[in-house]
Amino acid sequence: MSVQISASDVNKLRQQTGAGMMDCKKALVESNGDFEAAVDYLRKKGAKVAASRQDRDSNEGVIIAKATADGKSGIVVEVNCETDFVAKNADFVAFAEKIADVALQNSPASLEELKALTVDGKVIAEALIEQTGVIGEKIDVSKYESITAEKVVAYIHGNYRLGVLVGLSADAAGVEEAGKDVAMQIAAMSPIAIDKDGVDQNTIDREIAIAKEQIIAEGKPAEMAEKIAQGKLNKFFKDTTLLNQEFVKDSSKSIAQFLDSVSKGLTVTAFKRVQLGA
Repeated sequence: MSVQISASDVNKLRQQTGAGMMDCKKALVESNGDFEAAVDYLRKKGAKVAASRQDRDSNEGVIIAKATADGKSGIVVEVNCETDFVAKNADFVAFAEKIADVALQNSPASLEELKALTVDGKVIAEALIEQTGVIGEKIDVSKYESITAEKVVAYIHGNYRLGVLVGLSADAAGVEEAGKDVAMQIAAMSPIAIDKDGVDQNTIDREIAIAKEQIIAEGKPAEMAEKIAQGKLNKFFKDTTLLNQEFVKDSSKSIAQFLDSVSKGLTVTAFKRVQLGA
């Protein structure tokens, strides 16, 4: 004799798992109305879907950047799916926001530690598999970054396509707004380091070597190449290091000069820039 499945049972299962109404009804029918067995049925379905999607590219998704209420730390996560359609779905974005909140509250040391934490009573790694089953696309968290500073400002650019965290050396009047301006600068100009001291030696050596080759190819004598190459290296630092870049909103100032004008001695102590799929 088949068990009668009530609408309230279906709804309860849907509330707990996030699965669709028809999937929930089928799970309860297959489990003869046993609620726990129905949950297991849906989780197994999610695992099967996840296994079948493992080789799929999940290059769509959202970037969520958040700072704590006291502004002392911040996180940025990338939660991926396969299609732009799902990335724009409100439920998917809400799920990503929950993962970001867990990261912000717990400050895990790595992506692996983040996936071992719980969201809505489930381990995040398992919740990702469950969402894969619900949505039918590979769902994953591919990036997690965090910083701490005297003042952290978080910024999300381009409809969750890019997230920036900026750590500033002090929290004073105007610093929050200045941090937003610097975050937009980072989003637009993609600096490789805070200043030239943060650029690794391999990058510097490569830039000098390329510059020397260009100079010699232009017919200039080799003895001039070293001096001209150093000039090109300084231009490279100006273009690619945050504090030395021209401020996009006011090209008469560098970022260092802009921050100093906001609050004497104010500078950037850390930043993270996470772009979707990059």
